[in-house]
Amino acid sequence: MDTTSQQTMFSSKSTEWTTPQHFFDRLEEIFGTFTLDPCSNDANYKVKNRFTERDDGLKQDWSGNNVFMNPPYGRAIKDWIKKAYEEGQKESTTVVALLPARTDTRYWHDYVMKADAIYFIKGRLKFGNGENSAPFPSAIVVFRKHNAPGPHMGVIDR
Repeated sequence: MDTTSQQTMFSSKSTEWTTPQHFFDRLEEIFGTFTLDPCSNDANYKVKNRFTERDDGLKQDWSGNNVFMNPPYGRAIKDWIKKAYEEGQKESTTVVALLPARTDTRYWHDYVMKADAIYFIKGRLKFGNGENSAPFPSAIVVFRKHNAPGPHMGVIDR
């Protein structure tokens, strides 16, 4: 990993990690066409219907959508995960979240462990146009209303 990439990945210079297009396409094969991206910017959005920082997706209603969420990975990630969980409890709403697999965090235990499904990604993703893999493992977390206790777990190849 070159020094510039390493400094960016291990710093707080960027909290936004662009989802690799091939991986996003794979997720749509599995979960269907996404109809909302609630936390995007003009460079990293994957879905036509989207909220940017100006719209503040945390304050918007996501009801009735098949949502793809790759939230900013900074301190506010806990707020995005809480919002994803809450929106996923609404009728006809599914939230598929690409998250760092930080199983030691409070938000993981408070919200992710209440998800309908958790899929750990085999290997590490290369975000954006990066040459190198991320310095952290990732997971796909599916929030939707369900009746079964505990999440279903599995693995998705990148």
